[in-house]
Amino acid sequence: MAISPGRDATFSSQKSALSESPRTKKFPLSEEETFYMNCRAAYLTVFKSSLENIISKEQLYLALQHAGRNPSQKTINKYWTPQTAKLNFDDFCIILRKEKPTSKAELLKSFKQLDVNDDGSILHTDLYKLLTKRGEKMTREEVNAVISLADVNADGKFDYIKFCKLYVTTVEQCLKTTVEKLEVDSKLRHQQFGSHTEGSPERDPSPVPKPSPRIIRKTDQETFSNKGDTSSSLLATTRKFKTSVSFTITMGANSNRNSKLTEPNSIKEWQCVQSKGCFFLEEDGEIISHQYRMQIAQRSMVYLTIKPLNLSQVEGKPSPWLSVDTALYILKENESQANLQLMCFTELRNREVFGWTGELGPGIYWLIPSTTGCRLRKERKPITEEAQLVYRDGTGELFLTKEFRSTLSDIFEVIDLDGNGLLSLEEYNFFELRTSGEKCDEDAWAVCRDNFDTKKNELTRQGFMDLNLMEANDREGDPRDLWVTLHSMGYNKALELTEACPFIIDIYADKCKPRIKAVHMEACSGQLEKAVCKSVLNKGDARVMDGYENIIVHTYKRDTWITSVIENKSDNKVIIHINNELSKNCINNRGLNIFAVEVAPKSTMVCQHVMPLNERQEWIYYCVYSLIS
Repeated sequence: MAISPGRDATFSSQKSALSESPRTKKFPLSEEETFYMNCRAAYLTVFKSSLENIISKEQLYLALQHAGRNPSQKTINKYWTPQTAKLNFDDFCIILRKEKPTSKAELLKSFKQLDVNDDGSILHTDLYKLLTKRGEKMTREEVNAVISLADVNADGKFDYIKFCKLYVTTVEQCLKTTVEKLEVDSKLRHQQFGSHTEGSPERDPSPVPKPSPRIIRKTDQETFSNKGDTSSSLLATTRKFKTSVSFTITMGANSNRNSKLTEPNSIKEWQCVQSKGCFFLEEDGEIISHQYRMQIAQRSMVYLTIKPLNLSQVEGKPSPWLSVDTALYILKENESQANLQLMCFTELRNREVFGWTGELGPGIYWLIPSTTGCRLRKERKPITEEAQLVYRDGTGELFLTKEFRSTLSDIFEVIDLDGNGLLSLEEYNFFELRTSGEKCDEDAWAVCRDNFDTKKNELTRQGFMDLNLMEANDREGDPRDLWVTLHSMGYNKALELTEACPFIIDIYADKCKPRIKAVHMEACSGQLEKAVCKSVLNKGDARVMDGYENIIVHTYKRDTWITSVIENKSDNKVIIHINNELSKNCINNRGLNIFAVEVAPKSTMVCQHVMPLNERQEWIYYCVYSLIS
């Protein structure tokens, strides 16, 4: 893979840029705090406030440069499309998180592949081929800019060792200068929105959670300066706001007793279809999943359920995905895919199964799976020992380890969406898109058929195993590409499934056989957010902000979680401060007890989902919503 000189510097170099900060000498920053410090420093070098939006490619490029990046035009175009009108601070943080840093060692390794004489240099002709033909391709002008650097070029050769040193040093210095500017400028240091407030040196730095789209980072310095007394800090904060409204909901232990899901009595006579799918947790905390189209031929009573998929469980290994909440929203397609009508959602529960029973007329329906994100979260625990994926026997022949074969078998179960024990080209392409970003075409599938075990033009489990063994052999036993696949599918270095939740959907109908087909694998947003908002507005408790009748907070209590939605009917955007400090035995999808959100005019947005940390204990949801502006 070609590495563009415009790629990011290492995360470790970002941290070193902060080494001279007065605060870090006393309290070292965590990686997350370092990341957000760098994001904020870069943003406030370009803009006066982190509430300001990026409104051009040039501003995006400049902000990325101040964050220690030097993005190529292709990278800029990826995030600033013809449809982009603006990007906010949270978008900027997400971009920095997605554009993975490249270390000096990785740069050297990539260049070294073309160093035929092993002398630390590459012919300009070979360098041109590398940078314009492979990986993230550079333009001729970008390559010429590299070749014209006097310090690293001589006699038609490119000294890549000097270049890597120069590149990393330049990036570190750029970032260091940016952060030092933030440290010196006290006005910038006390910006209240879109970032973490830097507390007084006397307190320990609090942990910094992952970002969420449209969230405005915490915030009130006065709140956190009195950390030991939540009541007084809450009062101190509330006095600063225009108006507030609060909700208190007490939920009993195992509160799903009151609305238990039950199967229809005659379900054994109904016709049934089934499909599997998976929620995947992205690096930036976003969740994506399969989405489906369902066809009902005639009006029928329908029973739908969704639950986590129970894979083969190895003794001693945790199965965290089994505790992840799941839901299914059913939307009817009217004239077009863009015109979808929310029909129902799976609000009843029986243990890990969520379901709905009701009548549906003939037509095309979209099934959009959902999880709150309260329990599907980025893994924090360190992995002390990396699992072995391959080994060689006494003759030198390469084999997959037993543990890796078991994991591949589980992956096969997840991607075999129809559960027939075989992988169709369509099913395999969902896997390919997830792990490599590319599809396998008919010609490549024909080659696969000729070389691996197939049945009825579909790949068998053994064929899937052999395909992965071939990949290992192609890399001469180097497991790095195999790990890329495993990480994409949600596995950690111990081969534990921690950042994905496979699920299974069952659909029964009494008058006809439903048809279901997975059509997309997309972020759980857009149509889903609209569906969640509509369901909460229809069924939730609504409270108007005192003196501001156009701002309404809707809260919907389900047996397992609570969802709040903010509705802004006014012609202006509003910023709402949310305080969950007095809640007990609760966890929310934001990962923050205190945060703020910006709600666009004439819009609704999901504010937060809240669940119990321990379902066997009582949990109390106490939340104060306050209007800032």
